[in-house]
Amino acid sequence: MKRTIFASFAILFLMASNVFGATQATATNTVSPTLQLSASIVDAVQLTLSQGTSGTACAISAGANPPDYAMSFGTVDALAINNGTCGNKYTPAQTGTDAVYYTDYQLNPVFTTQPSTSNPTIKAYVSTNFANANVKIVRDTANSAAVPAANGFTAMSTNSGAPDTLASAVATGTPLTRYIGVDVAPTNGAGLTGAQSATITFTLTVN
Repeated sequence: MKRTIFASFAILFLMASNVFGATQATATNTVSPTLQLSASIVDAVQLTLSQGTSGTACAISAGANPPDYAMSFGTVDALAINNGTCGNKYTPAQTGTDAVYYTDYQLNPVFTTQPSTSNPTIKAYVSTNFANANVKIVRDTANSAAVPAANGFTAMSTNSGAPDTLASAVATGTPLTRYIGVDVAPTNGAGLTGAQSATITFTLTVN
C-alpha cells in the first residue's frame, strides 16, 4: 500500500514541472511575460515668439515669466533722430505725424490632437500700457510678412475683450512674420522721457 501511494505522488510531480507560468517556467528555454502600458492623451497648444529674419530685427529674449519674452528698441525719440539699437524707423515727416520704430518678429503656432482645426487664430492686445501718453504700441495694419509703409501701422488694441486678430486659419508648425513697433508722438511736457515698458498678451485659439 505504501508503494502505491509513493508512485502516484511521483507522477503528479512530473506533470507539474511541465506547466508554463506567466513570468517563469521550468523544463523549457522560453518564457513570455506580458506588459500593459497605459497613458492619457490630451490635446496641446503652443505659441512661441522669436526674432525676425530680416537681419535688422530686434532680438527676443526670455523674460522673467511673466513676461515670457522681452524686446528692447533702445533709445528712441519723437523726431526719429536716434536710430535705436535694432529694427528700423520712420520719421514724422514720413508718417505725417509721429516717429515709428518697428521690427519684424515671428509667431510660431503648434497644436496637436485637437478635435477641430477649422480656424485657428492668433490675437493680441496691450495688457499693460506705457505709463506715458506720448508713446504707444503699434502693429502692421495689413497683418502680413510684407514690410509696412510709413502709414502702415495701427495702434494695438488695449481691450482684452476686443483683441486684434494677427492671423487666421494658421497652420501648425508654420512660422508667421509680423511687425510691431513703438509710436512716439512729438508731445511737449514734463515727465515724458525715461525708460518705459509695455506688455502685450498674445493668444492662440484653435477652434
